[in-house]
Amino acid sequence: MAQRGSGRSGSGSKARPAGRASSGGRGGTANRGKSGSGGNRQSQRQTAAAAQKAIRGARGRGSLIRVGLPVLVVVIVAAAVIVGVIMTGKHNSANGGTLPPTADTSASLLANTAKQATGGPVDGVQSNSNEQVLFHVHAHLAMYINGKQKLLPYGVGIVPPYQLQPQQDGTEFVAGGTKYYWLHTHDESGVIHIESPVQRTYTLGNFFDEWGQQLGPDQIGPNKGKITAWINGKSYTGNPRDIPLTAHNVIQLDLGTPTPAFANFTFPTGE
Repeated sequence: MAQRGSGRSGSGSKARPAGRASSGGRGGTANRGKSGSGGNRQSQRQTAAAAQKAIRGARGRGSLIRVGLPVLVVVIVAAAVIVGVIMTGKHNSANGGTLPPTADTSASLLANTAKQATGGPVDGVQSNSNEQVLFHVHAHLAMYINGKQKLLPYGVGIVPPYQLQPQQDGTEFVAGGTKYYWLHTHDESGVIHIESPVQRTYTLGNFFDEWGQQLGPDQIGPNKGKITAWINGKSYTGNPRDIPLTAHNVIQLDLGTPTPAFANFTFPTGE
């Protein structure tokens, strides 16, 4: 009995744990199998997701390239245009501004009209769509730089585009423009037209300011040096800017040397 009991007890104590251990072992093996299979599937899903992401990224890059290239071309063209405008602006500034096709470009000019006013008031002198003749007189200006005469351009104080008419001597006369300042020139004769709605004394400085040129005791336009001034044959020792533009004043400015003798001027009949 003791032996049988011992045998059953041994058999029972060994069988059940072994069974549980075996079951536990099988369970462990099964769990390992399931875990491995699940890991593979998760890895496969991650790989597939990565592949899809890569495809989407490639497609995105393709779209970016398709969209980006035309945009890049537009940006490059726009940049080229901007650079061109800047360079043109610098070029025009270096030449004193932009001249319209009808402007005076004679090599004999003191300066062209590129810097002149374009319609806004200057020193209280305004512009109008037509000439104001309530107060209408003329003065004359001759200028010499180191003994060489320099001309006034036609169209000072007249806003282009100009309507030009040829004169008998082959020079041009400005017959029309979009606006007229009260001080202006119609040709290269040196005659300054004072045509104003109010009677007042205008000065040579007002005219030069309209023209966009410098004038002072030692400067005429772009030229600097000692100035000798004359009014109607008499020496003028003040600032040339203050010379009055009164009826039939004949003004001469000499800069540098030699200094030519004063040359009188005869105004055309009716001026």
